[in-house]
Amino acid sequence: MLDTLIVDLFRAVDNSDWNSVAQIFHEEIIYERPGYRPFKGMSELLQFYQCERVIQLGTHYLDHVVVNGNYGACWGRFIGIKKDGSPVEELFADVYSFKGGKIRTRRSHFFRPAV
Repeated sequence: MLDTLIVDLFRAVDNSDWNSVAQIFHEEIIYERPGYRPFKGMSELLQFYQCERVIQLGTHYLDHVVVNGNYGACWGRFIGIKKDGSPVEELFADVYSFKGGKIRTRRSHFFRPAV
């Protein structure tokens, strides 16, 4: 069930289906993403997806989704186009916690040199 929630999340994001995104995340969501301050609460999360995110369109391809109790992880690849028209291909991994059948926390990791 919770592994399906993760798959549904990426389908909703790829389709810009913000109503479904709002149903997938817990109202008290905290989303941590490199290069941004943590997004706290549904309004900040939706503001990011609708206005701040540099991606115009694209598709997430999940290699694996793992859930154990109230925690989960997934990893895969994103291929798309940025708002400036440039292509983007990014390996990523996410870790999650769940509460009430929804995603309560999310932390994204990207595979590029940082340190």
